[in-house]
Amino acid sequence: MPNRHEADRVIHGFPHRAAVRASLTALYRRLSPDGVHRYPAGVTADDVALGDDEDLHLGTQRVAHALVRHLRLPEARIVVSFRPMEYAAAVELTAGPEYFVELNDRFRTRRRDIGAALAHEITHVLLHRLGLGFPGTAENEILTDVTTAYLGAGWLLLDAYRRDGVESQKLGYLTPEEFGYVLAKRAEVFGEDPSPWFTSAVAYEAWVRGRAEAARERAAPPLAAAGWAERRRYGWERRRGRAGEDAPYAFEGGAPATRVSFLCPVCLQRLRVPTGRTLRARCGVCGSVLECAS
Repeated sequence: MPNRHEADRVIHGFPHRAAVRASLTALYRRLSPDGVHRYPAGVTADDVALGDDEDLHLGTQRVAHALVRHLRLPEARIVVSFRPMEYAAAVELTAGPEYFVELNDRFRTRRRDIGAALAHEITHVLLHRLGLGFPGTAENEILTDVTTAYLGAGWLLLDAYRRDGVESQKLGYLTPEEFGYVLAKRAEVFGEDPSPWFTSAVAYEAWVRGRAEAARERAAPPLAAAGWAERRRYGWERRRGRAGEDAPYAFEGGAPATRVSFLCPVCLQRLRVPTGRTLRARCGVCGSVLECAS
């Protein structure tokens, strides 16, 4: 996991949009909707907080075990060590039964972020055990961040993003807004509002921006929740048989178009439905039933 201290190096916005979407789809495909719904509650702040008077190594072991249990990994001995290193943390992926995690030495004095660093690395173990991964290293790291956030532990990574007069830091490969977006996707499914957990003001702001992006996707044509202006544009483009370059949908079948494809707002799988009618579309990957006015 990268180790960034300088806030001016932090990238913002949604530059990894395609990889984030592919990660959510892959997670649903691998776990199934029932498997994803085994994670209805996020990890609590109490479970991953280290007290100032708590032994560093014993406390780190306790937090690691809490994350292993949260991610429903087999109970096993977790060996966590601290050393000087370029990255924030690293994990050794083996067949088990032990897990070996290394944390940057700076976490000795930044206890509040140990849970965030461990969450990312232990999710690597989960994905390894699931046999879920992408060919490229960068895409795999994004998959790890997305999985951590969507299964209820990634709010820690976003909350580790700070920019103030005392310190500047960001953990993970997603931008702050992308973390907020994935957390908002999770919130839509589980009704879980992570905002009370944020201790970082800039993390909360990123969550708000990510939530707005997720809400925009929930109200994009051909979904019935789309606003009047979006529906009017959609109707004009459907009659023309060609969507605009920035449209979240694509048409098929001439002019007027007879079919439209769009992304499921839950798992981002591409769906295809007939146009010119009001209907319910069921996503074959996540099982969501979507009200459409196509």
